[in-house]
Amino acid sequence: MVITLIGYRGCGKSSVAPLLATSLGWDYVDSDSLIEQAAGCSIRQIFETEGETGFRARETDVLRSLLSGRNLVIAAGGGAILSDVNRKMMRDAGPVVWMQASNETLASRISGDASTIQRRPSLTGQSVTEEVAAVMEIRRPVYQAAASLVVNADHQSPQDVSREIIEKLNLGSGQEGAV
Repeated sequence: MVITLIGYRGCGKSSVAPLLATSLGWDYVDSDSLIEQAAGCSIRQIFETEGETGFRARETDVLRSLLSGRNLVIAAGGGAILSDVNRKMMRDAGPVVWMQASNETLASRISGDASTIQRRPSLTGQSVTEEVAAVMEIRRPVYQAAASLVVNADHQSPQDVSREIIEKLNLGSGQEGAV
């Protein structure tokens, strides 16, 4: 089984994935980091040289490889759910967990993280707050449709989100204390 964490950038996927994996005794991977390692450059640079289409093709290739694994937690890129193929592969591999957070929380976290701003391209050319609102308007129903479980990541710590996922998926009685 593979657990795929989905949600907009800033929702906490990369913080929750290692905690969840450790609690389950599994491995974890951040798909965006794997894409950057393979490309030898940031996602922003991939967008600049190959466009979104090139990046999305790389993303699907990486996800195809990862989703064939076992005992793995994947922190998927925020836009990975935009592809019908990706959504189907995620669902076929195991639970898909939407880490939902308010637009305000997402914008605040993104604005406070210099590495996110440096590594990730603007998708709309708008301010962070406006971009989050505009993109989430489009993605919210897609996240909802892709998810087999929704957890609220707004005001919970990564440890609490990890515990909630384990509890709601009935994975690991007695393992909650390991988070």
